[in-house]
Amino acid sequence: MTHQNAIDTVVGPLAVRVVGSGLPAVLWPSLFMDARSWDRVVPALAQDRCLVIIDGPGHGASGDPGRRYTLRDCVTGARQVLHAMSVTEPVDWVGNAWGGHVGLQLAADHPEQCRTLVTLGTPVASLSPAERRRTYPLLALHGVLGPITPVLSGVTKVLLSTHTRGHDPEAVDLVCDSLRHARRRMLRNAVLSISLGREDLTPQLTQITTPTLIVTGSEHAGFTPDQAEAAARLLPHGRTAIVPDAAYLVPLEAAAATATLIREFWAHPVNGVDNPAPRENPTTHEPVAAPSPNDRRRSG
Repeated sequence: MTHQNAIDTVVGPLAVRVVGSGLPAVLWPSLFMDARSWDRVVPALAQDRCLVIIDGPGHGASGDPGRRYTLRDCVTGARQVLHAMSVTEPVDWVGNAWGGHVGLQLAADHPEQCRTLVTLGTPVASLSPAERRRTYPLLALHGVLGPITPVLSGVTKVLLSTHTRGHDPEAVDLVCDSLRHARRRMLRNAVLSISLGREDLTPQLTQITTPTLIVTGSEHAGFTPDQAEAAARLLPHGRTAIVPDAAYLVPLEAAAATATLIREFWAHPVNGVDNPAPRENPTTHEPVAAPSPNDRRRSG
């Protein structure tokens, strides 16, 4: 089953695509990307779940509220989508970067609505001064001249790993196409609201009791394997997994590994309420490993 519609929310009309059947799982993509960034993992994930795939405000076919908005506004928007779809049971939330931030906030504020949480390439801290210095010029350039080559190059270098840029032209084309079709005002509003305006989510991690899998790419400069492991240690039921040759856009760059990680996590999210799930941080190029809880090593 596949169908699409738009649902009015506090963050504007959000475009929603529904694929598959079974327990509900929400997929929310990264900033700069639309729902197409999930296409490579959808066939595998839809074997287990009814996927509710949401375009973030100002991205893809979604509108925006015409004002600045917050992460909690995005949570409210997602909950309004679920309410409109008569989804009353907890969901499995899967978020890439921005989508992971929304999921963390949902799990912290509304744990009853989140069965499991998977964050993919989602930095927990707010932007560093260096990241802000890189973002403002690109944002200004895009606002004046649109998706010209320096903008496209700058964004792809952040979102995609060196390996992906060199060996996966389809992924590069998708990032560029998302930027070319973005509405400038709405994209600027999203970056200012959600990226440059994002607060540090670290203090909230200890409050999240939802079984959580934190995944990052081995080449993610903004959320390194060590940072992912540190974040997972703050979660009562947290695991980590490191995907080789990927950066921000893990589900696009490493679809098979990502789908395997998610489906295995869905099948075995925790070992028990009083026995937090061990971290999964593979030390080889295999997508999944089963190290002891004390294993803190990076992938090779």
